[in-house]
Amino acid sequence: MDLGFAPEINSILHLRIPTQNSIHPENKTWISDRFITDRSAMDFNIANYMLGAKENNCSADSSVHSPSEEEYKKQLAENLLQADNGQRKSRILAFKSKPPAGFENDSRKLLYTQNVATGQMKPRKVFRHIPQTAERTLDAPDLLDDYYLNLLDWSANNVLAVALGNTVYLWDATTSSIEELLVVDEEGPVTSVSWASDGKYLAVGLNNSVVQLWDSQSLRQLRSLKGHSARVGSLAWNGPILTTGGRDNLILNNDVRIRDHITERLEAHEQEICGLKWSPTGQQLASGGNDNLVHIWDAAAGAGGSIHGPSPYLHRFDDHQAAVKALAWCPFQSNLLASGGGTADRCIKFWNTHTGACVNSIDTKSQVCALQWSRHEREILSSHGFSQNQLCLWKYPSMVKMAELTGHTSRVLHLAQSPDGYTVASAAGDETLRFWNVFGAPETTKIKPKDVCGGLNCLSHIR
Repeated sequence: MDLGFAPEINSILHLRIPTQNSIHPENKTWISDRFITDRSAMDFNIANYMLGAKENNCSADSSVHSPSEEEYKKQLAENLLQADNGQRKSRILAFKSKPPAGFENDSRKLLYTQNVATGQMKPRKVFRHIPQTAERTLDAPDLLDDYYLNLLDWSANNVLAVALGNTVYLWDATTSSIEELLVVDEEGPVTSVSWASDGKYLAVGLNNSVVQLWDSQSLRQLRSLKGHSARVGSLAWNGPILTTGGRDNLILNNDVRIRDHITERLEAHEQEICGLKWSPTGQQLASGGNDNLVHIWDAAAGAGGSIHGPSPYLHRFDDHQAAVKALAWCPFQSNLLASGGGTADRCIKFWNTHTGACVNSIDTKSQVCALQWSRHEREILSSHGFSQNQLCLWKYPSMVKMAELTGHTSRVLHLAQSPDGYTVASAAGDETLRFWNVFGAPETTKIKPKDVCGGLNCLSHIR
């Protein structure tokens, strides 16, 4: 029956296309490559009458019809629409067949789906348990209580480096072994440590302005990098480029592959550099200083340039009211930077480093010492000083506080994240090192306490 549509539309409504393997192996019936509803249950004459009747009713005036006219319409409806006492039993739209059930051993992907019963649905994990206590607490004697230093880092090879006074220790989380990497005398104390991306080489900044480069596998020093005139408290790697920041207000880019290692001097801060972080893409460098400033540097702008002349920073953020040590680039949005201010500021701010806009700011009510983004959820972890000395887990972008972790009795100066992104190590002025499963655990195998810290009970045992 022609529905009044164009010929090509009418043909589509009745289309059945046999395809390869489209014959059911048991009953040899043809099936379509897609489901097309069967309209054989519809009477298009009745449907047309009903639609016209509705239109006439909508357009009719409120005049009263004669009894004979009303009786005629009632009898017509009973005969044509199979109505009983004026109640219509015929439907304008009616479909006879349902989607055919798929059969086994059919290699083709079904092109239609149906809702799954509630009992058959895979349970969705809505809430995650966040342990409120540390998995393990270690003694870390001689850990310097200095806000401006960076004394903890976790490598891609699952080795944790921590500087205690004049000594740097390496703890291998895989084998639970610990080694003493170096001890300095008059050059000390150690003021910063940072792993290269390959997890093999460790940069060590010293109080005497020298930076040492060590091979963690052979436990030997490879070279010394000189260029600063005061202690080096901040380090950051970008491939073979080691960026160093010192109390001399200077940032140096060092190419560790060449003899004349200083390739660029970045001079914009007016006080000590206490935070350095390269973006995951390696295109931008963030620096924080005791002058309350954050600068964003474009790697492309300084590539191959002279080490002299004005510093081409991309943005200058002066919204913080205290020193900015805590810096963290977002892993799921390349142009998003989080920064945290000291005691007089207490804020975590979020910056769009493409536009230079501050997209959010939250007052944490305490000194912000370090920041770590989760690599599995849209969450960020902050560590704090006075007065709570706690760790706070925030949901981004709402910045709703999900958990508050306590245990340290002094400001939590340093955070480092394990290579799998689930465990975070914190180091505080109370000379303790704590491990937290704050970002969850792998779905396949849960991390046990002994897997987090092995058999290590105190870092001073090997001294």
